[in-house]
Amino acid sequence: MTKAILNNKGTATKAGDITVYNYDCETREYLSSTVEYLPVGVGIPANSCTDAPAESKEGYAICRTENFTAWEYVADHRGEIVYSTNTGEAVAVNVPGDYPADATTLAPVTPYDTWNGSEWVTDTEAQHAADVEAAEQQKAALLLEAKATISLWQTELQLGIISDEDKVSLIEWLTYIKRLQAVDTSTAPGTNWPMSPGRK
Repeated sequence: MTKAILNNKGTATKAGDITVYNYDCETREYLSSTVEYLPVGVGIPANSCTDAPAESKEGYAICRTENFTAWEYVADHRGEIVYSTNTGEAVAVNVPGDYPADATTLAPVTPYDTWNGSEWVTDTEAQHAADVEAAEQQKAALLLEAKATISLWQTELQLGIISDEDKVSLIEWLTYIKRLQAVDTSTAPGTNWPMSPGRK
């Protein structure tokens, strides 16, 4: 095998084979080595070099330096999950390098957490407002369900054809509706809900 000889511009002055080390055009990460045949006047392929990278190291990727003159170890967190300090959303790390500047490895505890620069802090006012809104929606749904339950009995009562048993049930459900209407949702999430007659 004839070995190619390169000048200081990386062009072959003597034709032959040469081992080159290929790297990713964007991340500059080492990919593989290949043997290339270079005719006289031809340079090595794009995104490659002739100096071999160092041995691989746990937790690091081997990348070309920014000026493409040497190899360097770059922290490799690919596969890890970090959390955006702006939105709290989980983000998968998929490129070599340090963690993104606007991310942390600490997961927020609630959807109402905001990043204060060193930790997540829960916005208790926003959380309480959301809890109250959820309680109001639950209250409305329970009232709707209760009113639907007594609808037929009310009609039977007006027509004077309601049975004594259904009359008792109607009174129980009307009492339950009054208790529901009196529920204070401002105490959410610790709202004290009355038990419906159907669950006794």
